[in-house]
Formats: sequence, structure tokens, C-alpha cells
Amino acid sequence: MSNITGSAATGSFSSGNYGGEEVQQQQQELLNHHANLHGSNSFLATTTNIDSNGISTAQVQKQPPPAKKKRNLPGTPDPSAEVIALSPKTLMATNRFVCEICKKGFQRDQNLQLHRRGHNLPWKLKQRTSTEIIKRVYVCPEPSCVHHDPSRALGDLTGIKKHFCRKHGEKKWKCDKCSKKYAVQSDWKAHSKICGTREYKCDCGTIFSR
Repeated sequence: MSNITGSAATGSFSSGNYGGEEVQQQQQELLNHHANLHGSNSFLATTTNIDSNGISTAQVQKQPPPAKKKRNLPGTPDPSAEVIALSPKTLMATNRFVCEICKKGFQRDQNLQLHRRGHNLPWKLKQRTSTEIIKRVYVCPEPSCVHHDPSRALGDLTGIKKHFCRKHGEKKWKCDKCSKKYAVQSDWKAHSKICGTREYKCDCGTIFSR
């Protein structure tokens, strides 16, 4: 005759005079029990001990899941890229290049040259002097910002401009429905299109936007 003692809470059991197959069956049942309690993503390990009286005891230990691979931080440019640092005024300027006829401003000289064609003025586009493509990265003008470090510079002018507005600029675009403010006009426009259209209502009547 054999005796069985065990506890589902502690994850252990003992049996007297049991054969190997019966012990394995008990271990499998205990594993299934813990899998149901902790989910299929749990990692379990069993250890079996036999004392001097021939009583075997199996214990289940939960192992920590493998560490997740960390994502690369934004702003890890090519070390050979040219690092460009612009002042806040230069970065946010909208009329660096002005047409002398209509006084319209442009951010790039190339755009101004193309615009001059409409006035029948002489224009000239800069030509590349070599076939080699020069990579450029831009640092944030804010000294306390993590992207002020050249090793964390962003890879395009539009990206660093939006970053500077979102993190360090004035939020002057306000939603008429929820009064939420944005520093980038495109963010404000995208929000305005969906504001109030996606609602999640609790049974108590409270409405949430997400």
C-alpha cells in the first residue's frame, strides 16, 4: 500500500513505494497544473529527490523568461556621416531664401531657384561635383537633449526639426474639440481628423479616447 502527500500551492508532492512511471505521471500532472496557473509562457523546471526511506519528492520551480532583445535607440548614425549643428533660429526658419520679386520665402536654395523660373529670372541648380553621396546627420540645438550628442544625431533635417518642435517648442496648435495642444501642425491635423470618432465607453458611462 502506498501513501501520497502533496500541495498544489507549494508545487511539491511525495510518494512512498512508487514505481518510476507513477512518479513521472505525478510530475506531469503537477507541470500541467502550474502551466494552467501561470500561462503557457512560463518556463518550469523539476527536481526529484529521494530520501533514505525511498520516498521521492518532486519540486517545480518557475524559471525567469529569457531576456528580450533591446531595440536600437533612435539616432545612431553612421560614424562617417557629416554632423551638422544648426541654431534654433536657423533650424526653424521658413524664409531663409527669399524671392526678390514676390518676397516669397523658401527653406532651400534649390526651391528658390525653381521658383525663379516662374518669374523668367535666371536660375541655376547646384550640380554634384562627385558621384559619392555625402551622408549628413543633424544634432538637436537643445544642449540638455539626448540628441544633442553627435552619436545620437538624427538622419534628416525634417526629422530633427519635428523633434525640436515636439520636445522643446511651443505647442501653438490646439484642438477645438478636446483642447489638446500640439507643436507640429501635421500632428494637430492628424489628431483633428480622428478626435471624437474613436470612443471606448465603460459600463459606468465614462468615455475614453483609448
